[in-house]
Amino acid sequence: MTRTSHGPVAVLGLGAMGAGLAVRLLDQGIPVRVWNRSADRTAPLAEAGAYVAADPADAVAGTSAAICAVADGEALGSVLRGPGGALTKGAYPGVLLCASTVAPEEVVQIAGDVPQILDMGMLGNRDHARDGELRLFVGGEQQAFDAARPLLQTLGKEVVHLGALGSGMRMKLLLNLLMGIEVQALAEATELASACGLDRQQVLKTIAGSGFASPVMAFKSRRLASARFDEPDFRLRLMAKDLMLATKQAAAVGLSLPLATAAAETHVRATEQGLGDQDCAAVTRALAPKPGTDT
Repeated sequence: MTRTSHGPVAVLGLGAMGAGLAVRLLDQGIPVRVWNRSADRTAPLAEAGAYVAADPADAVAGTSAAICAVADGEALGSVLRGPGGALTKGAYPGVLLCASTVAPEEVVQIAGDVPQILDMGMLGNRDHARDGELRLFVGGEQQAFDAARPLLQTLGKEVVHLGALGSGMRMKLLLNLLMGIEVQALAEATELASACGLDRQQVLKTIAGSGFASPVMAFKSRRLASARFDEPDFRLRLMAKDLMLATKQAAAVGLSLPLATAAAETHVRATEQGLGDQDCAAVTRALAPKPGTDT
């Protein structure tokens, strides 16, 4: 195995992607310091050799780069500037990589007094993160990007510098917009098929093997076929959040995006129905026929 020479890296947030990134770094022989709000997720990484920090400030101590991979803007603000936050002991001297999907404006606000900060949109799932197969879309100053390039190339098979800070989040939001609409379209077609008496499994097999199916549709069709939405690849509530962020971005520039708006509403409704911590393909459960409907 080719190993990368790099100083210690902090990983703040150990959800599916954060944990995958930490494993990748450890596999490459890079010292890793981890922190997570719920400590139970740190145990496997501790066994693999990571240092488990008491708080974000402890995690970033002595590191050359810090990756924030938390759920939303509120969590990101808390991790960076809340009690024990990564930035509470003065300016961070390394490169801060925001891998949390938040509004682009939030990243710019966070930048404030951080000398080197990048926003990093990640395309891929937990397996891609663990295996260094992500596609990474990065925004920020050229100097910060150049400093982080060796680390980024360790984490991703493709690394693209898009331009100004916030660009990475804009790319990530439009990619998640596409995924949210595609998965909902797949779910709608499947529910219509079932309601009209077609065999659900046959319909999903047909769609997955057709020219209409994107790779994500083919992948999510297996979720719909099994009706297993636990152990999510991407939580439904996070998709709802990202779709809402995308519609707000559109409104800010005067665009009307009817499909994105409809998908956001469906995902928010599904989250309110208690499906938020299931895989985003569970949006299908928000589309079930209403009781008493003739089919």
